[in-house]
Amino acid sequence: MNPFINLGIRHDIVNAISELGFENPTPIQEQSIPVLLTGSNDFVGLAQTGTGKTAAFGLPLLELLDFEVNYPQALVLCPTRELCLQITNDIKNYSKKMNNVNVVAVYGGASISDQLRQIKRGVQIVVATPGRMLDIINRKAIDFSQVRFVVLDEADEMLNMGFQEDIDSILSTTPDEKKTWLFSATMPTEVRRIAKKYMNEPFELTMGTKNTGNANIEHEYYIVRARDKYAAFKRIVDFNPDIFGIVFCRTKIETQDIAEALLKDGYNADSLHGDLSQQQRDKVMKRYRDRSLQLLIATDVAARGIDVNDVTHVINYSLPDEVENYTHRSGRTARAGKTGVSISIINAKELGKIRQIERGLGKKFVKAEIPTGFDVCEKQLFSIVHKIHDVQVNEQQIEQYLPRIMEEFKDLTKEDFIKRFASIEFNRFLDYYKNAPDLNAPLEEGRRFERDGERAPRGEGAGKSEYTRLFINLGSVDEFNRGDLLGYICNQSKISGRTVGKIDVKGVYSFFEVPNADVEKVMGGFKEAEFKGRPVRIEISGEGSSERREGGGGGYQRREGGYNRERSGGGERREGGYKGGERNASAGGFRDFSGKRREDRGERKRRF
Repeated sequence: MNPFINLGIRHDIVNAISELGFENPTPIQEQSIPVLLTGSNDFVGLAQTGTGKTAAFGLPLLELLDFEVNYPQALVLCPTRELCLQITNDIKNYSKKMNNVNVVAVYGGASISDQLRQIKRGVQIVVATPGRMLDIINRKAIDFSQVRFVVLDEADEMLNMGFQEDIDSILSTTPDEKKTWLFSATMPTEVRRIAKKYMNEPFELTMGTKNTGNANIEHEYYIVRARDKYAAFKRIVDFNPDIFGIVFCRTKIETQDIAEALLKDGYNADSLHGDLSQQQRDKVMKRYRDRSLQLLIATDVAARGIDVNDVTHVINYSLPDEVENYTHRSGRTARAGKTGVSISIINAKELGKIRQIERGLGKKFVKAEIPTGFDVCEKQLFSIVHKIHDVQVNEQQIEQYLPRIMEEFKDLTKEDFIKRFASIEFNRFLDYYKNAPDLNAPLEEGRRFERDGERAPRGEGAGKSEYTRLFINLGSVDEFNRGDLLGYICNQSKISGRTVGKIDVKGVYSFFEVPNADVEKVMGGFKEAEFKGRPVRIEISGEGSSERREGGGGGYQRREGGYNRERSGGGERREGGYKGGERNASAGGFRDFSGKRREDRGERKRRF
């Protein structure tokens, strides 16, 4: 007997999920399904991605809804179109032995008229991304007045993507007496706030420790010099011949650059980022799911909601800014009880961030060594040997060719034949890794670690930094985030996004790092640059007037297109404004020293 019967799921649903390979419930399913089947509680479920959350709420919905009527009774909100389609298909598969179950996927990037037609024909379960759902609500094309259950899946990711206001607007159209089920991998303050606002004494279930990663994932990091990062990345990939992985980058530009470089070097890779059309995105994901792609190079936003089985490795080519993002990245592997590896390729100054992620996850990372050229060749050779040994022979089909094959190889001994056969692919790696250098960076280089990414003062540690930190008088008030600023810098100075180091976006200014060799090129690229009518100023951090170190903390004083740090106790109020662009509580905006309001509250986005 299938154990799902004991949880209270009826036979026709259990028969359907048995055919899908559901043999035993996962821990989140085992604990949550009996609670949700009562239909009487709000619910908060905390569990990592890949633990079976879709069935945890999907199966109870199929038990609790009335499928004799065709109006919306359940709404499932999720962050991405991929996850929306996945949930929709899963619920359809769970209900394939039931009658009159109508599930509609509502998401952007597809024809809204088709989605409206499906809703008009009748639907009991709507699975939606917040943006498109709000669009349909605003068209008055759907009635949620009889919705009994609302599911917020991957709630932390939805909030990270800025859907807070959309969620508020959507939930305001649903009845107060509905039950809300919230599922999340992590429980940041914003998710806790949603639970408090929309739920009444919810039943809370936590699988594992809050904000921790999957126990089946091994976490490794490699320390390399910035100039060796791509070479080290390729060596790690080559050392894992059967890798089927997702590689995370911080920006769209970096994603595209790495994917193109990998293709040129003969790897099966492609990129996934926000500039792709839905058709291009679907094509890339189909190739990846079919495993005709070995490596998917993606940004955090583009990869959210991806659920692909048997991902062996997650590689952080660039570390994320938040621990929660690392949790979501690493959660793409080791799904459904399998094991996986999360690899981070860093330079010495990023060791502090590794320590921060370790504390957040409650897990110790393993410092690994970049394999030598000999190690890679040996691994590849024995991968070929194992494939030859384990290959299935179609005796019937190959028999007709055997006489000619034997004739062709009659002058070779058994040993000669084996050597030649194994060398077909092996020679390529042997040539490439001949005299390969050691790519591991010594820990002593720069001695910047354990300072959470801060650069060590001059004179500390061994060797000179290969990067220069630059100041630019643009920041978040100019509507720049890290990705936007990277693109702007690269377009203006014609340098590759892969060479740019850490970017630190502040309010009215930012800092970024470029290789020492590119400093003059960047400075030249911005020589006469303007942004919205004001001159853009670039300076080497610590030189000139951009950082005047004259004592304690402070604000920024505006001077001819730039902002100068005044180390004299910033936050002091002057003529209706605040040093450092602090908030003017009475006006609700921001003011510089002239007292001129920098932003109207009604138009200001949350950038600080």
